Amino acid sequence: MAQATPPDLAASAAAVEPLARSYPRGLRIEPHAHAWGQLLYAISGVMWVDTPHAALWVPPQRAVWLPPGLPHGIRVASDLQMRNLYLRPALAAEVGSALNVLEVTPLLRELLLARVAEGEAAGPYQQALDPLLVLELQRARPAGLQVPMPSDGDRRLRQLCEAVIRAPSQAISFEQHAEQAGASTRTLARLFQAELGLGFSEWRRQVQLAHATAERLQGVPVSRIAGELGYAPGSFSEMFRRALGVVPSAVGEPGCPIG
Repeated sequence: MAQATPPDLAASAAAVEPLARSYPRGLRIEPHAHAWGQLLYAISGVMWVDTPHAALWVPPQRAVWLPPGLPHGIRVASDLQMRNLYLRPALAAEVGSALNVLEVTPLLRELLLARVAEGEAAGPYQQALDPLLVLELQRARPAGLQVPMPSDGDRRLRQLCEAVIRAPSQAISFEQHAEQAGASTRTLARLFQAELGLGFSEWRRQVQLAHATAERLQGVPVSRIAGELGYAPGSFSEMFRRALGVVPSAVGEPGCPIG
């Protein structure tokens, strides 16, 4: 696993520190935490962001707000062009103390890109950008795509959940996942209820919905997504509609409540 290499925050006198990085598909950044708040945003590519209690599926139309001190890791699902911001704790408090997936409006996107392009300079232009960025982050609409994750108390359950996130197709049975995790289906079913309050099928459906929503936001055809997840197109569309109230083909369209 790779190690994150943020700016030297301890030595910084700035209110905001930008970071631009490129990461290849398949790379995983091990869990770590920062004393500052962090905004994770990719102008291209898709990532899973792992936190102690939730996994977040993040396409380019979304950003993740990580409050100070929150452990997080990253799984790169496709080549990423990252544009991140670190906010000093006092400034981060104005954005919020809760983990959040945020919708990136055109204005917020341009502000993020401009601020990262300016680098570590702290002149009048950057000082004017930073308060506007905070205001836009405060106004940003929460955008879901969070999947509950178990604690590390039982590594077998965590291992199974991570395997499903890597391959969410229903073509892989609970029994197959359980065998790979080294536990019985009975034990894992009990752990799902105790840790997450829902069964394996319902939890995997949440992973599939997050995956499918992110794919649709990038324009991937419904038929291709259905095939990846082990569904016939009609069955997949009906599952999606029952769960989220809209058909997957509508995601990303004007007026759609998702995307």
